[in-house]
Amino acid sequence: MPAAQWREQLRAFLADHAGRPPKGKAQRLAWSRAFQGDLVDAGLAAPGWPVEAGGMALDLADQIAYHREMVRARVPKHPCALSFIVAPTLIKHGTQEQKDRFLRPLLRADEFWCQGFSEPGAGSDLTALSTRAQRVLAKGGDGEEFVVSGQKLWTTQADLADWMFALVRTGGSGAEGISYLLIPMDAPGITVRPLRDLTGGTHFAEVFFDEVRVPVANLVGEQDRGWSIARTSLGHERATAFLADEYRYRRVVDELLALARATGAADDPVVRQSLARIEAWVRVLASNSRRALDAVLAGREPGAAASVNRLVRAEFDQILHSAALRVLGPDALLGLREPTAPEGARWTYGYLRTLASTIGAGTAEIQRNTIAEKVLGLPSHLSGSLAPEAC
Repeated sequence: MPAAQWREQLRAFLADHAGRPPKGKAQRLAWSRAFQGDLVDAGLAAPGWPVEAGGMALDLADQIAYHREMVRARVPKHPCALSFIVAPTLIKHGTQEQKDRFLRPLLRADEFWCQGFSEPGAGSDLTALSTRAQRVLAKGGDGEEFVVSGQKLWTTQADLADWMFALVRTGGSGAEGISYLLIPMDAPGITVRPLRDLTGGTHFAEVFFDEVRVPVANLVGEQDRGWSIARTSLGHERATAFLADEYRYRRVVDELLALARATGAADDPVVRQSLARIEAWVRVLASNSRRALDAVLAGREPGAAASVNRLVRAEFDQILHSAALRVLGPDALLGLREPTAPEGARWTYGYLRTLASTIGAGTAEIQRNTIAEKVLGLPSHLSGSLAPEAC
């Protein structure tokens, strides 16, 4: 589609869908799902996806312009961000039947997804996972299926999800013998227990599998080769939204600067120093985001660039919200239930949420190990090469 054509169509669409989101949580969710469905139906979603997968297949310059338009319009983000982790995997490794079945409902937000990777004994070291899937004859003898038993932890939106993309053990130890499986969350034998966090919300859950039967047709790629397939998900988790980061974070920083000026906090030299630090960070983040995205668009895994970006983003979120609380002063103690809280207590809520930023989706320590090994060329932290006599 020519640039002038899609841009004109997108601007007309955004003008028709302008408006403030409703206040209730359920109402906001329904509103964002409806917006996403309309966006897909208009042929204006997934700018980087191939056309045959339901996307727009825009080149890099047009993708940048697309995200700039979306951020400027302040439209709702896709209500299930995890969908854009499984989607690249299905596009690259899925069967045609899997693509036909899952991609459009995923994109329209008709179906929600959750990620079944972390376990009580396998967080940062995912290759230690123990949730097992045994391949057996299906009941009635018609084909084969997997019987899944085990537990997943820190599963975002598990209580809302229709499907889970999960790593399960079908073979030996370590990375060998891991398979990538699509599991319906309404299958008999699944129990979801929400976990309450510091904000008072239940954004995560633990999920238990008690001999859950899953058709072999839900296996993505080859059995026992799921670890290499999962790397597509892990890479795109840190890469698919990189284009939007530059504009979203730029806007958020500008909003904090405006708040500092409005409250008079900008007159405090300590606050000004914090804001200057944030300004430097947001520019570094934007630069590295583009570098990682360039790798993805060239058909390469973002690798070390993604780990750098993951680390910078997590620490930036924490520094940003810490500075925001300094700007607010005593008002930072006001929570979401206090109607007089500045800007709806968004900064206090964000501060509590971002305390976990350096833990979720790969801890800061793991990212630093990856950077040390892949960027700096240091010996692997698992190799034992740094024995005392070698130092």
